[in-house]
Order: sequence, then structure tokens, then C-alpha cells
Amino acid sequence: MGSSMHAWASGRRPRAWLAGLLLAAAAGAAEPGLFRITQADTRLADGVFLLSARIDYRLSPEALEALDSGVPLFVVLDIRVERQRRWWWNSTVARLQQRYLLLYHALSEKYVVHSLNSGAQANYRSLAEALAALGRIEDLPLMDSNLLESGADYRVRMRAYLDIEALPAPLQPLAYLSPGWRLQSEWRQWSLRP
Repeated sequence: MGSSMHAWASGRRPRAWLAGLLLAAAAGAAEPGLFRITQADTRLADGVFLLSARIDYRLSPEALEALDSGVPLFVVLDIRVERQRRWWWNSTVARLQQRYLLLYHALSEKYVVHSLNSGAQANYRSLAEALAALGRIEDLPLMDSNLLESGADYRVRMRAYLDIEALPAPLQPLAYLSPGWRLQSEWRQWSLRP
């Protein structure tokens, strides 16, 4: 006990902790997860633009381990409608964030996908089923067509990402340092005509 107290007082233990943290971050770089939007489009129905998309969610080993240990993961869809301008910066005319909670319930041995926007919730037997359901967006109301100016050029941009700021406080420093926690898709964009 005296030698461990001496190690802590001399500063060796904090250095060991930091070295372990850096090794974990380097290990995460070897097998990063992947979020990829494979399909996205909009359609007009009864004066409202509806968004449908397919997103491939692959979690990193760090995120999988945390999820299986009971840590809730928050996934965000960031959607923007921008008016394209020729001689000026594009302007954002609408922004929507869809937030989802992915959780493993150890007692029932099921994965839960909960839409924090609508309150809808579903349980799945496997993580693959839960991620597939999370990646299916069907007819999400985007915006009223009356809000867009006829003849103008608009573009929808969308990305998906893991919200590391919603992780429990003890995990956040590791998440900021490890590439295995920085899970996000590229921006996907397509035209929107009023």
C-alpha cells in the first residue's frame, strides 16, 4: 500500500492512466465504425415534402462495447434545406434534427430504438435488426411546400452522426480523443424543386 501511495504521489500512476487512454485511442483507429447514407430523396404529398432515406450504421468496437455495457447511444440526423444563390452565400431556410436513442436492455436482452422527436419506440432481438430499423427513414415530414419560393433552386443536405456530447460524462474525454467514437456520415445532398 505504501508503494502504491508513493507511485500516485510521484506522478507515475497518472502517467500510466494517460498512456492507457492513448493506447485505447490508437486501438480505436484500427477499426473505426462507419455511418453511410446509401439513399435519400424527397417527394411532395398534399403540399408537404416528405423525406425517405436508407442509412447504413456500423458501430465501432468502442461504441459496441459501451452499448453492450448499458451505455445509451444517441444518433442524430441533421437535415437542412438551403436556397442556392449564384452571387451570394447559400441560405438555410429550414433545419431539422431527428434524435434517436439506441439502448441495450440487459434484462430482456433486447435492443431498443427510441425516437426522441416522436416518442415512438421499438424493441429488437438483435443489434443488426435495431440498426436496420434505425437506418430506415420513411416519409418523414420535412417542410411545407408553401415556404419555398417558386422558381428558386433549393438543395437538401443530410448527415447522420453519433452525439458524443450526450454520452455519460466519464466517457466523454475518451470519446473526444478516440476516432472510434467519431462516427458520422458524409453530407448527402440533392435538389428540391418547389
